Amino acid sequence: MQIGMVGLGKMGANMTRRLLEGGHEAVAFDIDPNAVKAVEGHGARGASSIEELVGALSAPRAVWVMVPAGRITEETIAEVASVLEPGDVIIDGGNSRYSDSAQRAATLEKRGIGFIDAGTSGGIWGLKEGYSLMIGGEPGDFSRLEPIFATLAPEGGYARVGPAGSGHFTKMVHNGIEYALMQAYGEGFELLHDSEYSIDIERVVKVWQHGSVIRSWLLDLAASALEDDPNLDEIAPYVEDSGEGRWTLETAIDRAVPVPTIAAALFARFASRREVSYSAKLVAALRKEFGGHSVRAAKGGPV
Repeated sequence: MQIGMVGLGKMGANMTRRLLEGGHEAVAFDIDPNAVKAVEGHGARGASSIEELVGALSAPRAVWVMVPAGRITEETIAEVASVLEPGDVIIDGGNSRYSDSAQRAATLEKRGIGFIDAGTSGGIWGLKEGYSLMIGGEPGDFSRLEPIFATLAPEGGYARVGPAGSGHFTKMVHNGIEYALMQAYGEGFELLHDSEYSIDIERVVKVWQHGSVIRSWLLDLAASALEDDPNLDEIAPYVEDSGEGRWTLETAIDRAVPVPTIAAALFARFASRREVSYSAKLVAALRKEFGGHSVRAAKGGPV
């Protein structure tokens, strides 16, 4: 099949390469000309603008947008749509908020342009291992583009999960679960690290990879990280979040669904970014006030 790819970052470039290796024809555009040249080296046809990309595709066209969520996605989809025709389809493979995707689908439908939200998981390993695809959209659009999805995903790794918006909703929940899993591993490893037994954590992780009920791809990645940096000396204890955990929690609150583990994992990320915790200082002060418990002086402060 023929596909246009807009956005050639770590994910978009590798997805383009996987499609090319699967025998598809790809026309690619990115605001960085060097990124376009890189995929041209793998067989893609480069474009210097979105208009040129769309012009190189045969109707009915399919354009995959793989750019950061938010305003960039909104502006890119609007620009792509402005040069498409009825019967064409836009696929948003980024981490857009599901409610935004549902609204975009409704807006594009009025112009006869299809919209698919493809929640995409796989990261930098997707080129080799394939991408897990959670797809929302009309059944007809899904069926027409299924050869693309089948090439990008490993065997059994894609499905239409419902109408437009459902793909990104499913990916949002996926990422909320991911937050909780990573936090559980982090806390468990910290307990091993601080034990009295001088446990070789790298060795334990390798044991857990074989037959343990907590083995997973995340555990495999932990093993890889520890091989490169056994004490994690090169990593700062600062954990960002890209939005999906917050959206998961907001959605759970709206629906009165209890997700305490995911909530705790998100708040742990917030805590990791604070050099000084005002709340911890207040708790220490309260313990001193009601129980006369000792406190530690701040650096440079009075004892």
